[in-house]
Amino acid sequence: MKNVTDSFVSLGHWPSAGGFGFNTDILATNPINLSVVLGVLIFFGKGVLSDLLDNRKQRILNTIRNSEELREGAIEQLEKARARLRKVEMEADQYRVNGYSEIEREKLNLINSTYNTLEQLENYKNETIHFEQQRAINQVRQRVLQQALQGALGTINSCLNKELHLRTISANIGMFGSMKEIRNN
Repeated sequence: MKNVTDSFVSLGHWPSAGGFGFNTDILATNPINLSVVLGVLIFFGKGVLSDLLDNRKQRILNTIRNSEELREGAIEQLEKARARLRKVEMEADQYRVNGYSEIEREKLNLINSTYNTLEQLENYKNETIHFEQQRAINQVRQRVLQQALQGALGTINSCLNKELHLRTISANIGMFGSMKEIRNN
């Protein structure tokens, strides 16, 4: 401390030679130089530092405002996305319900179509069976008739002699002639 006071005392005392001199005592000159530099810095730098701090404060506030706006925009987009999601989920549920209804409808249509096809096939089968029965009956009739005719012809041929045969032919020709006359009148 004594050095500090000595330095102030030496400021008031100039060398007698009247010239400028250097104080080589480092401990005595540094606090003076520092106080002068700090005083100049505080005096002139106060406004600059205040401006720098104000600018920094404004940038921070602007950043906070922008962040708030972005946050609000993000919240708004999130709400829109949630609304779209709810809408899409409702549409998906509707499609699912409609799809199940459509599947059930198609299933019933397929069952009905299959039932109708089976019914037609049953009818075709019955018609085919009936047709085959009729054809078999007709074939049996034809054979029975053919056998009966062959039997009758055999009996007639064995019983008829030439004279009886000629009389039968004449009677048939006469019968055909009278039928012809009836037709022409």
